[in-house]
Amino acid sequence: MKQIQCECGHLNPEGTILCEACGRALTEKAKQDKLHDMKYEGSARRSQTYNKTVIDKIWNFFSSVKVGVWLILITLIASALGTILPQEMYIPKTVPTEQYYNDVYGWFGGLYYTLGFHDLYGSWWYLLLIASIGISLVIASLDRFVPLYRSLKKQRVTRHESFMKRQRVYGSSEIADVDDAFNKVKEKLKVKRYTIKEENGNILAEKGRFSRWGPYVNHVGLIIFLIGGMLRFVPGMYVDKTLWIREGETLTIPGTDREYYLENKDFILETYDKEKDDEVFGEAIDRVGTIAKNFQSNVVLYKAQPSEVIGGEPELKKVQEKEIRVNEPLKFERFAVYQTTFKQDEFKTMSFALENKASGEKFGSITVDLNNPQERYDLENGYSIELLGYYPDFDGFDDKGEPQTKSPVPNNPAFLFRMNSPEKPDGEISFIGIQRNLEPLGENVYKMSFAGVEMRDVSGLTIRKDLTLWILAVGGFIFMVGVAQGAYWNHRRIWLQRNGKQVLVAAHTNKNWHGIKKEIKYIVEDTMIAEPEDQQQKDS
Repeated sequence: MKQIQCECGHLNPEGTILCEACGRALTEKAKQDKLHDMKYEGSARRSQTYNKTVIDKIWNFFSSVKVGVWLILITLIASALGTILPQEMYIPKTVPTEQYYNDVYGWFGGLYYTLGFHDLYGSWWYLLLIASIGISLVIASLDRFVPLYRSLKKQRVTRHESFMKRQRVYGSSEIADVDDAFNKVKEKLKVKRYTIKEENGNILAEKGRFSRWGPYVNHVGLIIFLIGGMLRFVPGMYVDKTLWIREGETLTIPGTDREYYLENKDFILETYDKEKDDEVFGEAIDRVGTIAKNFQSNVVLYKAQPSEVIGGEPELKKVQEKEIRVNEPLKFERFAVYQTTFKQDEFKTMSFALENKASGEKFGSITVDLNNPQERYDLENGYSIELLGYYPDFDGFDDKGEPQTKSPVPNNPAFLFRMNSPEKPDGEISFIGIQRNLEPLGENVYKMSFAGVEMRDVSGLTIRKDLTLWILAVGGFIFMVGVAQGAYWNHRRIWLQRNGKQVLVAAHTNKNWHGIKKEIKYIVEDTMIAEPEDQQQKDS
């Protein structure tokens, strides 16, 4: 590494603007500036010195504040785009994810899935953005912190006269008794809680240096916070899943690796009664109709036991029963199961009878499980029914006359049946829906008549597990410490140098210039030292 030797003899790293020892300007630009740029004490930053190797270029790229801001902005935009359509965790699991987005949201849903927005916060490119922000924070902090720390640690009391004159607050005066004036100044500096250093009769008073590290403490907090956020994508560290479970169903609990199962024995909904609760909720009931008082799922938690038969179904051992209500979750190990929503009266099964239209004679009935329909239903005496098409959420016909479904959830089921009979061995086609009975290929001899429906309630449960919360809390706390550190304190320095009977006074602070000027006024009062001027205000 090249070094720059100052006139005072001090060796400075290449790229240094102001000598670390005496403060002389080392570049032509710094020599021409009326006031020194003290942002980083004129120290040598790696990003402004080296630009030859690939490592240099990568370092310089990530050390840029503009790059960091753009990375954050892109991440925020991507996060916003991830809210346009539901994330994968919130959609029904009855069909493949890609098919769901295409069926429900058309071409836009397909594009949304292809670009990875359906699982945005777990996609590789989103994680890469988060990692890039972390890398930018680390490199930008090191690029500035290390030279700033070195420069402040090595700073000397006695500074060159040019350094003094190029400070924003500067003044000079001649007094008869310099020693007496300096003694008074030191007493007043102690009152203001300055740390005093002396060298050759000169004074450097400093306080609040720790506030300069506030932004870097912020960065440390943010880095820890980002680490906690990225750990959420490590299997087993974080789970936030939605489980839709119907009454009577037993399903594996997401995130437990099929170790725990949940049975929904019953869903209960209680509403406010207008007669009993008229004083409090009467007006609201009149306005909206029904107000939920309580909704809960009575569940049983099971733990899977290894099967004795290789490849066999695991044996479920009952762990506990629980009535899950809002804010009263089921807790086990580090998981919590919350009651968050519900859906009443979802179609479970629909029954139809095969009937001769002319005579009204029936030849048997079938029951279609709307979540797992069969392709063929055999009746007696050569009669059978084939399910040619099932449309759980029928949404009319397209331009070609084909039936369409909005979603895989059985909200408005419709069916395309082929009715096979001894009279019609090739079968007859019938389209059946709620309040629909169409014969698309002409008049039929037989029809499918509605015979009944079975409905059930569905509980919407949220499965939570978070082992990263304490990391996020630590990162957030450190970040707030850095905010307070940089916001409520400031780094103030006052230099007083003697040259015979002449006294030079200069001062610098990273913010709140009014405050330091007020303190200097108090310090030099009754000392015959003239109050220095704000050269920036003087020029303006």
